[in-house]
Amino acid sequence: MAKLLAVLALVATAASPLVLRAAAQAEGLLPFAVGAAPAGCDIGVGEWVYDEAARPMYEEEACPYIQPHLTCQAHGRPDKSYQHWRWQPRGCDLPSFNATVMLEMLRGKRMLFVGDSLNREQYVSLLCLLHRAVPEGARSFETVDALSIFRAKNYDATIEFYWAPLLAESNSDDGAEHALDDRVIRGAPMDRHSRFWKGADVLVFNSYLWWITSSKIQILRGADNDLSKAMVEMEPEEAYRLVLHQVVRWLDTNMDPTKSRVFFVTASPTHTNSQLWGEEMEGGNCYGQKEPITDASYRGSTSRAMQRVTGEVLGAASARVPVGVVNVTQMSEYRRDAHTQVYRELWAPPTPEQLADPRSYADCTHWCLPGVPDAWNELLYWKLFFPAAGDQAL
Repeated sequence: MAKLLAVLALVATAASPLVLRAAAQAEGLLPFAVGAAPAGCDIGVGEWVYDEAARPMYEEEACPYIQPHLTCQAHGRPDKSYQHWRWQPRGCDLPSFNATVMLEMLRGKRMLFVGDSLNREQYVSLLCLLHRAVPEGARSFETVDALSIFRAKNYDATIEFYWAPLLAESNSDDGAEHALDDRVIRGAPMDRHSRFWKGADVLVFNSYLWWITSSKIQILRGADNDLSKAMVEMEPEEAYRLVLHQVVRWLDTNMDPTKSRVFFVTASPTHTNSQLWGEEMEGGNCYGQKEPITDASYRGSTSRAMQRVTGEVLGAASARVPVGVVNVTQMSEYRRDAHTQVYRELWAPPTPEQLADPRSYADCTHWCLPGVPDAWNELLYWKLFFPAAGDQAL
């Protein structure tokens, strides 16, 4: 405990990354870790605490990276209560998120998020949490095709996002035009995407939402785009398992566990059926919700089968490249109140019928920023710098 307190003192004083890493090496910790979570601490188990003094950690209008479909206040949301909830892990005493410390620990490094629009939300949230610690003239942001890059020039660090909603190459890989009914993925290889992943010091994957929007997944064999070749139809869970195994094999071949870290963020839940949390009215969803669900036993509608696949594949992953699982699912299940609902930029004006029933066009998948994804980044911060003993998989 004395050694851990000494490391925490270094973090609190924003000591240099060399000092922090030297202290971590002395403790035999994972790369980037500067301490360890207390024994028995599961950061995904806890409760939401209303805290107007400490939340939000930034203002919507002060962060230039938030896309218009996530700016709920700018689009007329009448309440701000969803911004003031802080996640408190049960029985855990961990350091607060510190932007300067994180940037120091990422000095000279490349951090890459890979996944879908929920992963991009977490990425944008992290930029909002960090950008004020970087002088305006020392930061830049650009998006080229599927890759977005934030540069903190005075730290020689990049934090990036790469669009790959199914992780494998698919017909949904276009960053803008990807609203397709049928899902087609290439069974192998993963080179088109994975060539962008090489060289990352911290990798943060997610993939869930796009797997559950189709009853079947088409698997294209071979390395070309000849759709006339034999295609295999699979259940989403089995296709998901196939792709996760491919990701694990790629990690084993391409990542150095003595220098890098890999994380997988679990499913972000939706709130499309209010009867699941006890409302009697049919057709209800997240629209109009202003408070979290308080029933600790609530489990929502997130696919248990998909969660089981995640646990089985990552739990059996090679110990050579451990995958730290950032379990955001249950904590987010409680947050029926924090979705963008109708308070967002729309692709087209709502019809009179939709205006008559706002529930019909409420987005109960994505989250307002600031909001829930900020808490996901607190979990990522703790996992990266203060992993629990044996913190590798579900």
